[in-house]
Order: sequence, then structure tokens, then C-alpha cells
Amino acid sequence: MKIGFIGLGIMGKPMAKNLLKAGHELIVLNKNKSAGELKALGAESAETPAELASKTKTIITMLPNSPEVKEVALGKNGLIEGATKGSVLIDMSSIAPLASREIAEALSKNGVEMLDAPVSGGEPKAIEGTIAVMVGGKKEVFDANYDIMMAMASSVVYVGEIGAGNMAKLCNQIVVALNIAAVSEAMVLAQKAGVSPDLVYKAIRGGLAGSTVMDAKAPMMMDRNFAPGFRIELHMKDMSNVLETSRKVGVPLPLASQVMEIMQAIKQDGCDVEDHSSIVKFYEKIANTEVSR
Repeated sequence: MKIGFIGLGIMGKPMAKNLLKAGHELIVLNKNKSAGELKALGAESAETPAELASKTKTIITMLPNSPEVKEVALGKNGLIEGATKGSVLIDMSSIAPLASREIAEALSKNGVEMLDAPVSGGEPKAIEGTIAVMVGGKKEVFDANYDIMMAMASSVVYVGEIGAGNMAKLCNQIVVALNIAAVSEAMVLAQKAGVSPDLVYKAIRGGLAGSTVMDAKAPMMMDRNFAPGFRIELHMKDMSNVLETSRKVGVPLPLASQVMEIMQAIKQDGCDVEDHSSIVKFYEKIANTEVSR
């Protein structure tokens, strides 16, 4: 299929490459700094979202947050100006569920369908093509586009109506953030007590405490490797959407609120562009220690 792809960042670029590997044709925006790399691999280009939408019925967006998706979809020279009846927007960004519903409603007036399909897994899994995708929208639209999403993923799960995909992602981000914080506390406790964090990690990872998050982030903490697979600033954006949504539906989230404050604190130390494993630095600072192997 010919697919338009907007948003060639840390996650979007490898996802787009995996679509090319699967045999799909791509159209990308010229203004993106990674467009040249994709064009060298055979992708076409367009100058605006409207032009891109006029060249294909299937568009994928992978953008930072709700305002960027709204602008690309509904703004001047946006997708809505070029898309025709029967076109589908698969928004794989992580945005507020209510924003997904607003965009979908506006597009539907022009006969354009939408899926909200945020992803989990970070850059390594985006490169491998093994991200997890959680999808909201009409079931028949999901079914028709399932194979496209599976070309970038190991898991694509239908969650419900439009907005449900992003609600699932917000739940995912709560669990990930709190898990990183828990691993951080444990590693700092071991270090300060004079016990090897590496040996503690090896001892507990096979039991009930073990998790994908621990296996991904504990080694990064011990190796002092905070190169971003998923930046603190992006996780803060997701947690902001978590807390905004929780207030609107009336659900107290005391632990999610606390980890957001931890992220705010380390942002002030200049860690917001580092990987979210740098949450450990908050605990190191207040314990006056540094985790190492």
C-alpha cells in the first residue's frame, strides 16, 4: 500500500523504515529533517499534510502531543484539506483521549475515518519492529488496517471506540513510571546499604519483582547510560495527560501524582532530555549516593 507518514522522530523514523521493509510505499513531508534518509530508501515526498493526504488514502502520524496532531490534521494545509472520503488517519502519537475524539469528529464530517493507536516499547522496539500498539476506533476500520500496524509491531490490540487506545496508553504510562521509580528506590537502597545493585537485580529479576521495565532500565541505571530511548520530557507530557484525564473522570491518582513531582524535580536538574531511567537520579540525590555495578 501507499502510506503517508508524518513524524519521523525517535520512534517514527524506525517505524517508517519498517513499513518500507514490509514492502509498502511511503510519502513523507519534505520539511522533516529525516525525510532525506527516507527518500534515499525510496519514499516519495510532499510539501504539506494536505498534499500528502491527496496522494494516499492511509496516513500515519507519530507526533509529540495533542496540539501537533490537531494542527497537522485540522490546521491550515492540514490533512483535512487534502483527504478524500474513505481516507483513514492512524494516529500513533500519545495524546489525550478527548483530543482524539475531537479530531475524529472533525474528520468524520469529511468522511475521513480515524484510529487512535499509541504505542509502547521505546526506540529499541521501534527499531526491532516489536512495539505494542493499543487501538481505539471503529472495529471494521481496525480490521482493515491491522496488517499495516503489525508491520511495525509484535502486538496490536483493539481496545474499544475512538479514544480508548490513548486511554490504554495512559494506563501503560502510569505502570511504567511507577515501575521505574520502584526499581530506582530498590537500586539506591542496595547501593547505600553496601550491597551490589547488580547482584540484587540478578537475584530478584526471576521472581515476582521481575519485569520488562526492570530488565530494560536497571542496567541503564547501573551503567550510567541515560541516552534517551524515551525522554523524561515526553513521559512528563504523558503523565500530564494522565492527571488531566483523571481529574475529568474523577479518579484520584496519588502515586502517579507523586512520580510526576519526581520528574518535575529532576527536570530542574537538566535531566528532561535524558531517558526516563534517570528517575534514579532523584533518589540518588536525596540519599547522597550513586548506583553502579
